[in-house]
Amino acid sequence: MLGIRTLGVALKERPDVIHAHMHEGALIGAIVGRLLGRPVLFDFQGSLTGEMIDHRWLEAGTRAYRFWRWLETQIDRWPQAIVTSSYNAARVLREEFPFTADRIYTVPDAVNTETFRPFEDVEGWPERRARLRASLGVPEGARVVVYLGLLAPYQGIDVLLQAAQMVLQEMPEAFFLIMGFPGVERYAAQARALGILERTSFPGRISYVEAPRCLALGDVAVAPKMSATEGCGKICDYMAMGLPVVAFDTPVSREMLGDLGIYARYGDPVSLAHCLLQALRDVEGSRELGRRLRQRAETHCSWVQGIQALVQLYARIGARESLPEPPS
Repeated sequence: MLGIRTLGVALKERPDVIHAHMHEGALIGAIVGRLLGRPVLFDFQGSLTGEMIDHRWLEAGTRAYRFWRWLETQIDRWPQAIVTSSYNAARVLREEFPFTADRIYTVPDAVNTETFRPFEDVEGWPERRARLRASLGVPEGARVVVYLGLLAPYQGIDVLLQAAQMVLQEMPEAFFLIMGFPGVERYAAQARALGILERTSFPGRISYVEAPRCLALGDVAVAPKMSATEGCGKICDYMAMGLPVVAFDTPVSREMLGDLGIYARYGDPVSLAHCLLQALRDVEGSRELGRRLRQRAETHCSWVQGIQALVQLYARIGARESLPEPPS
């Protein structure tokens, strides 16, 4: 149905370039592009089979895995160019499939730094902040850890709750504001079983408009994603908000945070709890770290740079020119 709809819109609009997101988009885009004689830019967010394993829909080494891996390889070959959201994703394409480097271009995940920004200078914010905290069940005076994203095992939510239990044993005044969906009831039940439900809140889906205000309630942000191939766009949002970020030590986290991240051992709840406690207790140090991350977001993760890079790619692909040299 999506393919039929895409073909209908393409026949009407006659685009110069087809920008296809995800592998299903690249498959549809490649077919439509061949029918209309239009170049296709594939927006590669991570390995198809890698994500299917992360979501526990597929087991490595099985006959089904081999089929999907073959299909993924074919889809990767069809577009005229691929844009990745991280240099780690570009590495995966080069090393695991393989894919020629001259057709890969990286435009890192980015954030609207005008929308996502610290709120300290907003008139009336202290009063609004107090009301919003109360509406979300955040106790007065609590030191708050915020998470905003999908609630799923591959996002590290199970491990985060284990770490939260350890943090609250050491620092009972802490509070965890875990925003997103689906799985709200499941994770609330898990928090209850761990004895930490009174110090956690699961408000569910948060709209893009409300996201900056909700993140501004936090003192520390956490990004416990467990995927080895996907990007982690939420880190950009955290950085733009001026929040110190605790994340698992992965190539994508290092790529985005540099030496300003607080890194826990991959998949280790004890290490994650230790890093969260470190950030919560060091109030001044965390505030300075957040200030520097905000500066990094403005210079490295702004939509301005991302838009300019994509427009340049559209122009060159649409004109059938060669791609610019990928950044080192």
